[in-house]
Amino acid sequence: MSLVELGRYASHVDADVDRLALQARGIDAVLFDAETNNFFGAGGLIWVRLMVLDEDLDAARQLLSREAGGSPGRG
Repeated sequence: MSLVELGRYASHVDADVDRLALQARGIDAVLFDAETNNFFGAGGLIWVRLMVLDEDLDAARQLLSREAGGSPGRG
């Protein structure tokens, strides 16, 4: 059981929306680098990574793909 990257986001807000959508459907997800991304309010300096368990990766991709009409992550 390990964490894998599901998507990268320029905005921690977009990443958090997808994280919450996954968690609402029973898929555990965490954000990496969200605090660094928003350091001094600059935003977008470092990509925010949405992480899920490796065994949830396919289900998470399908869920976000259906909801967003594309692949996880927004640039």
